[in-house]
Amino acid sequence: MNKWIEGTVVAQRHWSGLLYSLQVDAKVKPFRAGQFTKLALAVDGEMVGRPYSFVNAPSARPHEFYYVVLPGHPLTPRLCRLEAGDSVYLAPQAAGFLTLEEVPPGEHLWLLASGTALGPFLSILGTEAPWQRFRSVVLVHAVRTAGELSYQEQIGTLQARYAGQFVFVPVLSRELSDSALAGRIPKAIGDGRLEARAGIKLQAQSSRVMVCGNPQMVEDTIGALQQRGLKKHRRRDPGQISVENYW
Repeated sequence: MNKWIEGTVVAQRHWSGLLYSLQVDAKVKPFRAGQFTKLALAVDGEMVGRPYSFVNAPSARPHEFYYVVLPGHPLTPRLCRLEAGDSVYLAPQAAGFLTLEEVPPGEHLWLLASGTALGPFLSILGTEAPWQRFRSVVLVHAVRTAGELSYQEQIGTLQARYAGQFVFVPVLSRELSDSALAGRIPKAIGDGRLEARAGIKLQAQSSRVMVCGNPQMVEDTIGALQQRGLKKHRRRDPGQISVENYW
């Protein structure tokens, strides 16, 4: 099997600062919502690739990837300069286990993301599965400033379509806003502010939690959830917390 397939850039969106989304037309193999592939470009004669989650639902096109430009990185400063019609390379087969197929049944689904880790959750929310399986769905997106709260139009559409079932909670760590919680997700879990804002209790018997973000965020969030009686989910030892590091 070829390691890379060639795709064509459909559009590039600059959200703010170093945040971008790349839309790509490519014939990748079928994937599950929440999975990732790799994007790559030739750099000095060698292919340089990095994993990125699909933002689009499996049935939607074009494929979309939400990413942050890392100064000095061999790939991302080149990715953000791509324009419609340019070529970009993708791994043909998706991977990853941050999918609803890996989540046990429950009443309330919590999706806790920091930064660009929002991407896989948008893919999941673009399918029928979460709305059919769970009585309520809570999406929590933690960023530094309000300007980094991307995909607000798409989130607003979900709020309108699933009113009464869907709750969106933004969390800002470096500025204050009446519309967002202040600080970090683990602290908001520990002091009860997240539950109060969502209007739903975080408890082992009814809550299923998917956590995606940088390793420190994931570790701290798991710790806060464990203090509430939840545990990591494993196929041989079912629990309530599914995680993926994303940075």
